[in-house]
Amino acid sequence: MITCPACRTVSPPGTQVCPRCGTTLAAVPFAGGLVELGWARAVMGPVIGDGGMGTVYRGWLYYNPGGPRAGTPPHEVAIKVLHPSLSSRPHVRQLFQGEAQALAQLAHPNIVHFHGLAESHGQLALVIEFVAGESLDSVIERNVRRAAAAPGHPVLQPARAWHYFQQLLGGLAATHALGIIHRDVKPANLLIRWDGLAKLTDFGIARLPADIARTTGGLQPGTGAYMSPEQVNGQPLDGRSDLYSAAIVLYEMLTGRTPFDNGHRNELMIRAAQLDEMPPPLTHFLPHAPPALTMAMARALAKHPDHRYPSAIELGNAFRTALLIPETTGWQAQQALAANARGIADVPAAPASGYLPPSQAPLGYPVPQGKGKTEKIPVLEADRMRAAVAGAYFLDTPSLGR
Repeated sequence: MITCPACRTVSPPGTQVCPRCGTTLAAVPFAGGLVELGWARAVMGPVIGDGGMGTVYRGWLYYNPGGPRAGTPPHEVAIKVLHPSLSSRPHVRQLFQGEAQALAQLAHPNIVHFHGLAESHGQLALVIEFVAGESLDSVIERNVRRAAAAPGHPVLQPARAWHYFQQLLGGLAATHALGIIHRDVKPANLLIRWDGLAKLTDFGIARLPADIARTTGGLQPGTGAYMSPEQVNGQPLDGRSDLYSAAIVLYEMLTGRTPFDNGHRNELMIRAAQLDEMPPPLTHFLPHAPPALTMAMARALAKHPDHRYPSAIELGNAFRTALLIPETTGWQAQQALAANARGIADVPAAPASGYLPPSQAPLGYPVPQGKGKTEKIPVLEADRMRAAVAGAYFLDTPSLGR
């Protein structure tokens, strides 16, 4: 199918003129609904989402029988196409390409898989994993309605909140190990697959190592309810900013609301509150919350990053202990994967028994440089660690409900 860029009318492949507004479609980017990647071709289907930067289509990926991944069965994908009205803006194109660059470096079960970036007539399309499920904000919203009948009780039970939270932290641990800051961690960007595996998505405003120290003027990109104080102020960021946002996600899973949004504030008021107000303690909404949980949340939401937990794993261990949850096989696997994240790259075509040669290493893939430097992980070992993470959450899912 092909979508008219002017009026968004959907027409059959091959249509040259929009039947609704008369726009010529022959030169429309990705005409015919095809996104060419060279080694594969993505076929665009129906629209499944529309955001500020692009439209997301459901599609299928077909592999070139003469390419490096010949024999791989076709499968569903999501295709994010930059809005035509934005394709000529250099800054927006840089953000879109930056999302592809960030995802290309990440190979983690809790981060959406990157397939490729294509360009046609100056317009960009990002082909990523299709996640069959729903976003965490939908899960929270549904359970807020259920929890209304039992005030003072958690919206999501602690075991279920931890199930999602530890997967978010696992994805962030890998992201931060590569020097990437997500900058938009929120429930809407954590997709929950039907089998319970969580996937962090939307790296559209992520900062890569080359530009993390750079500050910008004006209103900072992000969602105020989840932004760290330093992000609101446009200061240099590190992983602790994302961890602040992650803690707010947990706060919302437990209470059904974010700390600084009382339902009557606009975006600017919420951002100002991130700077000037202390978050209401969990006991304000959950009178029976254990003191250790309240203290852990207070530290996680400290205004200055030096007063917070320094890493995703330490943040996770603090909350797991506070929630009185035993260490799960999933969390053990996450810690092992996080410890080796810098040595892992997504190399599906690499020899099973060897390492990827430096000349073939994708951007961000560390090359051994002698004693004390990061070593690359054997492909089979990397696959084993990723499988351990994914398998653990699949096994945990049946007891959690929806």
